[in-house]
Amino acid sequence: MIEIKPLTETAILIGISTPGQDLRTTEEHLDELAFLLDTAGGIPSKRFIQRLEMADPRTFVGRGKLAEIKGYIKENGIDLAVFDDELSPAQFRNIERELECRIIDRNNLILDIFARRAQTSYARTQVELAQCEYLLPRLTRRWTHLEKQRGGIGLRGPGEQEIETDRRYLRWRISLLKQELKSIDRQQSTQRKNRRHLVRVALVGYTNVGKSTIMNMLSKSNVFAENKLFATLDTTVRKVVIDDQPFLLSDTVGFIRKLPHTLIESFKSTLDEVREADILLHIVDISHPDFEEQVHVVRQTLVEIGAADKPTRMVFNKIDAYKYVEKEADDLTPPTEENVTLEELRKSWMAKENEPSLFISAKERTNLAQLRAMVASEVRNIRIRRYPFSGNGNAGID
Repeated sequence: MIEIKPLTETAILIGISTPGQDLRTTEEHLDELAFLLDTAGGIPSKRFIQRLEMADPRTFVGRGKLAEIKGYIKENGIDLAVFDDELSPAQFRNIERELECRIIDRNNLILDIFARRAQTSYARTQVELAQCEYLLPRLTRRWTHLEKQRGGIGLRGPGEQEIETDRRYLRWRISLLKQELKSIDRQQSTQRKNRRHLVRVALVGYTNVGKSTIMNMLSKSNVFAENKLFATLDTTVRKVVIDDQPFLLSDTVGFIRKLPHTLIESFKSTLDEVREADILLHIVDISHPDFEEQVHVVRQTLVEIGAADKPTRMVFNKIDAYKYVEKEADDLTPPTEENVTLEELRKSWMAKENEPSLFISAKERTNLAQLRAMVASEVRNIRIRRYPFSGNGNAGID
């Protein structure tokens, strides 16, 4: 049998540096975009960055930069141009006309990864809804035609353009998917009500910070985990007992900067596990050079889904991968995160502001006993507050 290998696409990455976003930050965003592309199975060939006051409303980058990009695409046979910010429908049309190659933006790329990662019918329905809502205003006459299995009398009226048929199909599909999600949500809500007597702990954090690995360690389960973005889409819930304290532990989809609004809306029901949790464990990749911005992104997302007021404990993971670069004695430049020791980080404003906080390595199982003890203590305290007359706080154990 002949093995058919998946098609690998080469792509260029395009971003802009504005007064509100310096060049270093733009480079870091493109690093993440390259990681997203790798997760989707693409190969980044080159990146283009332009300094602008703001994105060009017609072509995102300036005319001169667009001509430079077009020349590189033609000379190197590039398949795909990936933009780091969301493009408007008009920008899509104008850029595609100029570059004469396939165009996607960060939102489009994230949606593609979600579509690849979705395993259950629930996740697939949520992702498809987000895709349809994203595509609806971006249909063009160059669209490779949507499936038409539905058919039906009167689907295409006299003189109706093909694009109008596509729009009609998408609106019909969106309505159908929303009804399916409502039905599934009712089932999920009933399941959550049946678990209310147990304390609920939810793992939250940026994508690829090690939530699933920590889930596996605490629950002794086998949740899928790998060094890729969005390895987990479906919320996984496990019953865990630590020091005679039973509780439910849930692992949720990771957050990311510039997360498409359509995905947040579609996954709100999945994130009910976060909203209804008694306590959140905010997992942070301490080895990431931009971990403070990741913390900010997670907090902003929690605000968006209505979970910002939840009691939260910070867990700084991946201390085994943390790199400390000692500065020269005569180096007077301000310290960066690489020039700060882990001990100094433990004493920093972030750790103190979020006490109690822990520094662990899920991979090397460093300080795992401390993490287990902290979780058990928090669960015990919640149970005592919830069942003050039960003596030892063990009411409701099944």
